[in-house]
Amino acid sequence: MTSLFAFDDATCQALAEAHGTPCFAYSGAVAAEQFTSLRAVLPSRVRLAYAVKANPHPELLSRFAGLGASFDCASIGELHRVEALGLPSGGTFFAGPGKRQEELQKALAMGVRIQAEGWEDLDRIDAIVDRETAVNLRVHPAFEIDEGNRIIGGSGPSAFGVDEEQLPDLLARAAGLRHVRIRGLHVFAASNQRDASKLLAIHGAVLDLGQRLHETHGLAFEQIDLGGGLGVAYAPEEVPLDLARLGQGLSNLLARHPWFQGELILEPGRFLAGPCGIYLARVVRIKESRGSRFAILEGGINHLIRPLLTGQAFPVKAVGKGSGEVVHTLAGPLCTSLDRLGEVALPSLEAGDLLAFGTTGAYGLSEGMTHFLSHPVPPEVWVG
Repeated sequence: MTSLFAFDDATCQALAEAHGTPCFAYSGAVAAEQFTSLRAVLPSRVRLAYAVKANPHPELLSRFAGLGASFDCASIGELHRVEALGLPSGGTFFAGPGKRQEELQKALAMGVRIQAEGWEDLDRIDAIVDRETAVNLRVHPAFEIDEGNRIIGGSGPSAFGVDEEQLPDLLARAAGLRHVRIRGLHVFAASNQRDASKLLAIHGAVLDLGQRLHETHGLAFEQIDLGGGLGVAYAPEEVPLDLARLGQGLSNLLARHPWFQGELILEPGRFLAGPCGIYLARVVRIKESRGSRFAILEGGINHLIRPLLTGQAFPVKAVGKGSGEVVHTLAGPLCTSLDRLGEVALPSLEAGDLLAFGTTGAYGLSEGMTHFLSHPVPPEVWVG
């Protein structure tokens, strides 16, 4: 079981003294362990494409590339970061509901497999290319999605993909394209799911959808992209994802779908990067206010916005102070009452105390409101 904190107290203290606070620190060893432990349980026909949005740091991308990762990009900036790795073409995917013309051109020039979101993507790609070009089609499924936080959006209205019920009309139009051929299916239908059985139920529904499209419309799929959604724990009581069950379940699904002889794609971001990172920040002051105890920190949602978006705090410890049961509202330095990092039980804090937030290797600095109020961008430090 991966710890909620990539570093022990002594290392956290040494990092804070060496690099100042606030700062992010990442463990290369933990990142590698996350990748290799997942890769080890998956069938050989499953490709791992790291979701760059989770943490696009060049060091992390390089480490995953060295372990054999492919990459899932969602902007031209992410495409440039992956291009800098110098990898062979064919190992990168490009998704996103609002692709600009220059992004499509860049992706095609790099030999990237594009996840088309609708007719507009298909039509514009067809106008750019002069030879047969395979794309994957993203579908917004009609089946129910069991999601703890509505990050993906369930099965209701969505800006992502082609609604399943609109597929017949779109596929009829796509048959008239000169060069574009739909050779893959993409369904992203989970977010931070730690229950392997629920993930497998979604994956099974996606393969069933692929089979219907294959039988009804004659689509020959080289790839079926199952998206991401592999979850990590943010609290000690949360049960981690059962990797062995996930791997065996995917093997069983492939065996039950002999019509499909291509490769499955998984796009984990949080699972691969989250556990490798910590965020270090000191308490600036303590304020008692009408029955609440505030610990006001050097950084807030400008560096860690996830608690505001999901209502769930990152795991946090007071470095060198052991455990405690004094409830503190962790507030940042920004001039907004939205700047909260959670309400947590810690030892009684004082100005100068060092806090370490765990599992911040994904959706930490990359998701924060970094430019709001123009606070300095914290350094990112790599260890091991």
